[in-house]
Amino acid sequence: MAETIKVLISEEDVNARINELGKKISEDYAGGQVHLICILKGGVFFMCELAKRITVPVSMDFMSVSSYGNGTTSSGVIKINKDLDEPVEGKDVIVVEDIVDSGRTLYHLFGILKERGAKSLKLCALLDKPERRVCDVKVDYIGFEIPDEFVVGYGLDYAQKYRNLPYVGCVK
Repeated sequence: MAETIKVLISEEDVNARINELGKKISEDYAGGQVHLICILKGGVFFMCELAKRITVPVSMDFMSVSSYGNGTTSSGVIKINKDLDEPVEGKDVIVVEDIVDSGRTLYHLFGILKERGAKSLKLCALLDKPERRVCDVKVDYIGFEIPDEFVVGYGLDYAQKYRNLPYVGCVK
């Protein structure tokens, strides 16, 4: 049976909000530079669009991390599937994520990045599901706060499908 996707956040609204986030980050880092770390795979669409809208110098790197074992619940143990190519020591880092829900993976990832000597660490997420949070993770730059629904599009997938949708939709 094919899934039905209902638009939750339109392409126009996503683009407008990314413009606002880029402006805010540019203001916050005026006179400096920022190092974006994209959490793969879902964060790549968002980070590329965000980076284009930031006016201070930007460098980028990528990580693939998970805290899921064999099931659908987080194991609480982070696994680095793809590590950074460059050190973060002394850099103002913004971790860019597609969605934050439980916060477990990001909580552990931030511990690792602090140990590696990042000058500062902030989190930017396109989507935030605060009602699912089980770890104390602060999202510094939030695109949209959404209800606890299964969403796809703009990098988010269902069985590796729908990442390329230019909007955020709910799977029905």
